[in-house]
Amino acid sequence: MKFLNVITAAAGLVIQVAAQINIPGSVPENKVEPLQHRLAYAGPTGMTVSWNTFGSIKEPTVFYGEDPWNLDSKATGSSRTFETSPTWAHHVKITGLKPDTTYYYTVSNTNCYGCHELSAYTFKTSRPVGDYTPYSIGVVIDMGVMGPYGESVESDYPTITDEDSNTMQSLSRYVDGFDLLLHPGDLAYADTWLTEWGQGYLNISFDEGVEWYNRLLNQYYDELQPVTSVRPYMVAPGNHESNCDEGGTTINGTTYDLSICPEAQRNFTSYINHFSMPGEESGGVGNFWYSFDHGMVHYVAINTETDLGNGLIGEDDVDGPEDMHSGPFGSYENEQIDWLEKDLASVNRTLTPWIVVYGHRPWYASGKNVSNTICWNCKLAFEPLLLKYEVDIVFYGHIHMYERNAPMRDGVADPNELNNPSAPLYILNGAGGHYHGLSEYQDPINSYSRYLQNSTFGWSKLTFHNCTHLTHEFIASANGSILDTATLYRNHTCSGESTSSGTGTSNVSIVSSTIPSAAVETTNGAAALSAPVFIGGLLAVLAMIF
Repeated sequence: MKFLNVITAAAGLVIQVAAQINIPGSVPENKVEPLQHRLAYAGPTGMTVSWNTFGSIKEPTVFYGEDPWNLDSKATGSSRTFETSPTWAHHVKITGLKPDTTYYYTVSNTNCYGCHELSAYTFKTSRPVGDYTPYSIGVVIDMGVMGPYGESVESDYPTITDEDSNTMQSLSRYVDGFDLLLHPGDLAYADTWLTEWGQGYLNISFDEGVEWYNRLLNQYYDELQPVTSVRPYMVAPGNHESNCDEGGTTINGTTYDLSICPEAQRNFTSYINHFSMPGEESGGVGNFWYSFDHGMVHYVAINTETDLGNGLIGEDDVDGPEDMHSGPFGSYENEQIDWLEKDLASVNRTLTPWIVVYGHRPWYASGKNVSNTICWNCKLAFEPLLLKYEVDIVFYGHIHMYERNAPMRDGVADPNELNNPSAPLYILNGAGGHYHGLSEYQDPINSYSRYLQNSTFGWSKLTFHNCTHLTHEFIASANGSILDTATLYRNHTCSGESTSSGTGTSNVSIVSSTIPSAAVETTNGAAALSAPVFIGGLLAVLAMIF
């Protein structure tokens, strides 16, 4: 009985400790408590570890190692903030790592309740070029804050029931099934505070808008931490990163424009400060355009919001679409396009057969209001190079639905369809989910559309089986079901080097890419206590009691 009482007391203390963990969007008592851990590849042997705190840190530090009980290496970095931000973003780049290796890490001021090692997170470095080992990635676009201040069961279209997962929960549940997560644009939708306020959904005063913009951002990053703390989160800019008000909103006859945003909430300021993408490592520009390799795939992030080059869209080339008054971010007009050609031309396709390009705005889609949603200038800027260098697949969003189109060449579907086409396969997946719900599509849909749905939120899973085959799946966030699947064959000529497991590429069969059944789902709007932190806290409490 005495032992049972001790265990009960220990459990009570652990519950009390758990209750002190930061609730998404709230300010912790300890202002330097590390929050919003996120990872990003930093070259073939590097990883950038980033996190936020509500207080400043003199020297942001990451402790890491291959042994969770011996984090014997450390690296230091720098911090960023901006005028209206309540938090500091810390970025530490770790270099000289082994490829395809799991590391454990903690950051400055980690409170592991008496057991440093058991509170460590993990990351895995990228596979070397020429490694044809199969793997999967996740792709999500247009995903906003979930819970009482964003997407909820009160939304009209589609409806999320109490039994459904939202997209953040679904990604957390299946995080073991993908190596990294791409998110090309529209992160958090913090700038929809104005729309939500105007529609009576967000019960605040107009004067609180500056504060709520930051609250929604922090809530989003807190909620996504179960994914971003253990998987590289590779982002690209969307229109909702540009400023604080969606580029202009009319409510009850009053039109609000960029003038309501303080300077610090304009021109992608929060996006620039929060992330650290490998622009420097790939010769690109910061978080706006960059590339990286992971095994048999070369990934390229493009910026569809500014810097389209060649004077294609006049003043908007500098201003950004929809009067966002953003950019340019390149040092000269054509820098992004010149960089893209150089980057694509540099890929050795016998070692890195696949090329994936991701950006925010689409140019092939069946959405309504085509003049406002289709980026024809993006097509003019990017498509010639995607065709010239035989890019395999393109992801974009912006229109809030899912549509798989045929491989396309200048508006015409490739007659080979998925059997060794000469043009990229285009996947539009703007169905991540947020306050606005999903979009309508034009009827009849475009002749090149092969599968379209706007009835459920979801994300993409892309599996590279070998040198010549990949499979794309659209995953319903609500229950993890696969609503659409397509396997693309490209007749790549590969080096014939063996995979890390010693299996020759010519005999590699298509691996199953079904969603793993074992999963843990976090509760919507509640703090998720990671297993390492929970175990560390429990052991520490038991040690104190005994």
